[in-house]
Amino acid sequence: MKAEIIAVGTELLVGQIANTNAQYLSEALNGLGVDVYFHTVVGDNPDRIYAAFTAAAGRSDLVIVTGGLGPTQDDMTKDILAKFTSRELLMHEPALWAIAEYFTSRGLVMSDNNARQALTLSDADVLPNDNGMAVGVALTHEGKHFVLLPGPPREMRLMYERYASAWIKAHLPEAKPLYSVTLKFSGIGESLLEKELIDLIDSQTDPTIAPYAKDGEVALRVSTKAADEQEAEAKLAPVLAEIRRRTAGYLYAERDIPLEQAVVELLQQRGQTVSVAESCTGGLLGELITSVPGSSAVFEGGVISYSAQAKIKQLGVRPETIDEHGTISAETAEQMAAGCRQSFGTDWALSVTGSAGPSASEGKPPGTVFIAVAGEAGVRSFALKLGGDRQIIRLRAAKAVLYRLWQSLMQ
Repeated sequence: MKAEIIAVGTELLVGQIANTNAQYLSEALNGLGVDVYFHTVVGDNPDRIYAAFTAAAGRSDLVIVTGGLGPTQDDMTKDILAKFTSRELLMHEPALWAIAEYFTSRGLVMSDNNARQALTLSDADVLPNDNGMAVGVALTHEGKHFVLLPGPPREMRLMYERYASAWIKAHLPEAKPLYSVTLKFSGIGESLLEKELIDLIDSQTDPTIAPYAKDGEVALRVSTKAADEQEAEAKLAPVLAEIRRRTAGYLYAERDIPLEQAVVELLQQRGQTVSVAESCTGGLLGELITSVPGSSAVFEGGVISYSAQAKIKQLGVRPETIDEHGTISAETAEQMAAGCRQSFGTDWALSVTGSAGPSASEGKPPGTVFIAVAGEAGVRSFALKLGGDRQIIRLRAAKAVLYRLWQSLMQ
């Protein structure tokens, strides 16, 4: 079954709010074995909404519409669908009573336009709204299925989960659900990862392989349609095994978790601790680590040593090191990490120093960063040349040093 999601609302087109409903519904529908081919966003205009319905009905079997079910005149989704399907708008009395009771119980006067939220269409199924007032609608017209859901995500999600999902399942042809495994990588960019796997990607049929990137991390989603989990595992196993073989040095998780969570979990498993010394990241590295629940068991603390004097006084960096090599250097990064490990008494210590921009620092261009990892076996530093603006450079630097710690923990 081919599906399309239409989001109604001018506020989406002008960027006032993000269309998170489409993301949620696409994932939910994939879980039912429904393929989402199109996302459409249309403003509060009757002609354009009608045109969107026409286009969707011509190319999709299931059309899910979010938004435009409220009480005001620009909430016209039901009106347009009634016109499109040549059906009557009817008042759903139980929903109208519930809306009236809501106002009465709070000592408020219900304005007439609120009754619009109880409208449904003839020969349609009503989807109750347990988190709001506007009821949803589900119907089949000339072999095409339409489901109308409210725009507010809190209302939309509960209505989908409790009522719309079951309606869609009941109208599905026999379909196999989609099973997916998300693989997470660090220390390698999306283009290089694709190069390692290009033959698998080019020849994919089932399972499918879909790469996508975030700053400092890359993910692969490997998916298949199967009758049950056992069949899915059997189909996925050879593909996953080959990906593991080719990318072992970069594959840090086989579930959708950030790198810092993988690092914290490894430290917990080993009963080890870490501390951080940060310059250009300004506390971001510590923030990433402490964002993981349970990180207090492994994270002792950190130092934001932004100035040269702070590096000397707080971390024991030798003045002659800074005089000879500068604060942005491998030597300084190594001494920051070693001093941090000694100060906090941790098994591991990480350091970051560099130029995040927008201008050069100590004659070094933005993106010049040195990181170091200190452990029982000694200290090792790495030179980075990072792209992006100031915030991206800071994030990529923090992720890079976490990746190097992950590597050390895996040895």
